[in-house]
This record gives sequence, C-alpha cells and structure tokens, in this order.
Amino acid sequence: MGRAYNKKNNFNKKSHLGNEDSSLDIAELLEKTHFETIMAFSEALEARDQYTAGHSRRVMEYSKSIGLRMKLDRQDIEDLKRSALLHDIGKIGIPDMVLKKQTKLTDEEYTIIKSHPETGASILKYIKSFKNLVPAVYHHHERFDGEGYPGGVKGTAIPLHARIIAIADTFDAMTSSRSYRKKALSLRTALSELEQNKGIQFDPDITNIFIEILQESPYYFSRFREPEYYL
Repeated sequence: MGRAYNKKNNFNKKSHLGNEDSSLDIAELLEKTHFETIMAFSEALEARDQYTAGHSRRVMEYSKSIGLRMKLDRQDIEDLKRSALLHDIGKIGIPDMVLKKQTKLTDEEYTIIKSHPETGASILKYIKSFKNLVPAVYHHHERFDGEGYPGGVKGTAIPLHARIIAIADTFDAMTSSRSYRKKALSLRTALSELEQNKGIQFDPDITNIFIEILQESPYYFSRFREPEYYL
C-alpha cells in the first residue's frame, strides 16, 4: 500500500510540474502575442507617413535606455517600452491632410493634432492587457511646467513613463526629417534644446540622464538612425 501510495504521489507531482511548464509556455506565448499586437498597431500608424517611419521604435529604445539607467524593474521597463511604441497610436484617427501637412497648421488643425493622446488612451483602455499603458500614452505631451496637454499636469504629478517618453519623443522628432521640416537638427543642436528646456518642458533629472547617455556613447544615437535597424 505504501509503495502504491508513493507512486501515486510521484505521478501527481510530475503532473503538477508538467502543468507548471505548460502554464509558463502559455504565458510566454501570450506575452509574445501581446508584443506582436503592439508592433502591428505601431507599424500600421507609421505606414501612413514616410517621415515617421521608425519613430516609435526609436522612441522605445531611447525610453528603454533611460529606464535602465534609472534602474526601473523589469515590469516597469516592459510597460515603458510598450507605452513608447504606442504613444502616438491616437494619430490613427487624424486625417492625412492634417497629419502630413507640410505648411503651418491652423489653430483648428493643431487642436485636431492635440487630440491624439486622448484618442490613443481611449483606444487602449478597452484592451485589458494594455491598461497599464494608458497613463503614459495619455500624458506624454504634458510639460514639466504644467503648460502641456491634455491635462495640464505639472512636475512629478505627470506619470513617470510619460515624462520619460516626452523626452525621447521630442528628441527623435528634432533629429528626424518631418513633413513640416525637411532637415533634421544635428545631435549637438538637439542636446542644446534638451538642456535649455530642463525644468520647463522636461523633467530635469530625467533629461540629465538622457544627455549623459548620449554624451557617453557617441555611437548610441547614430545606430538608431540606420534604415536597416530593427529590434
């Protein structure tokens, strides 16, 4: 009886371990599917405009580098990366005639552009697995001095991930060609703009971290500008 009982226990133990392994495999599959869904969203947006191709990927990389330097935990880094990839997803609802306009926007058109954080948050809030990304997507155009949008939130009341993405997003916009500005700013000029806007547009501590990263690694910036660069 004792041996039979032990065999049964051993069998149950193995089955339990097998179930744990299966659960891990399923979790990894869901994680992969989740990330691929985010990438599909991001690429669908960027396919509309040649000037923003690769923008979200670069914003993700810049944001991740800041998060790692700040020693954020693994889950924080993952949420930060995903938020960065989807920060502009709300632009899907903006007409091409506004999104791709090469001349100065009218006040009405600028109001339409400014609606994209709210639209993006509205899209993501209905997807349960994306709920942690909503605050960063909603607030990534806030300013440290409280003069940003859509909420006019100020200082450290702005969610951390949004403060990080705001710096990465602006830096990439400055150093990329755009429909309204064909020539990208130089790295030196972009760094100067970041420096001048510390504590005004950007969180000063996070800005210092990003400037340090760029100054310490001259090739860090240039490798993300390569057209063949992929994650």
